[in-house]
Amino acid sequence: MPILKLTDIRRDFHMGEVTVSVLHGLDLTVYEGEILVIVGPSGSGKTTILNLIGGLDTPTGGTITYRGDSISDFDKRKQTAYRRNEIGFVFQFYNLAPNLTAKENVLVTTEISKNPIDADDVLEMVDLSDRAEHFPSQLSGGEQQRVAIARAIAKNPDLLLCDEPTGALDFETGKKVLRLLVDLNRDLGKTILMITHNAALAAIADRVVHIRSGEITEIEINASPIPPEEVTW
Repeated sequence: MPILKLTDIRRDFHMGEVTVSVLHGLDLTVYEGEILVIVGPSGSGKTTILNLIGGLDTPTGGTITYRGDSISDFDKRKQTAYRRNEIGFVFQFYNLAPNLTAKENVLVTTEISKNPIDADDVLEMVDLSDRAEHFPSQLSGGEQQRVAIARAIAKNPDLLLCDEPTGALDFETGKKVLRLLVDLNRDLGKTILMITHNAALAAIADRVVHIRSGEITEIEINASPIPPEEVTW
């Protein structure tokens, strides 16, 4: 079942008298329960796609539908509800509140969501129960990223959007984060959409979308995703 569909999506940015076209009539369907990885070089439009899907930006043209509803037509209240309840964001640089503990960073989302997962349970899922009262400055990069993932899934969203989730991590820690994302997909049924410039990460995906200069060049079905522990880059 499709959970998300992008149809003829265009996104232009105006810089003075110059118009920069980033996406050119892009079509993409995301299916419920899959891991979808979008791979492309810097400047290819990956982050723009993620921002449009997440309701952080609006397309210049085309439609985005989530479970049959056009999010392009949402008013501000519906957009806020969509971002709050349906989407979980995982950013490359964590975006944790530095003056809040790991648990408090997670609680920020559980207190505004309609069907949250208990903060302690989520921290246990990411193996950080013993670090719950630590501040971000007291955590390693991998631990901070796991807090960011816990914060995202604590809302209990159906769709998890990951922007270069291993980009700021070393090799071994990056593989641990990938394992966590795969487990969330397999055990909790979360749909995961990840963007990355690192083509090696595509090996864990069910489908791989290659993008260049704002256009999809290829979509691969990966019949045999490999375990994150076997990924090398």
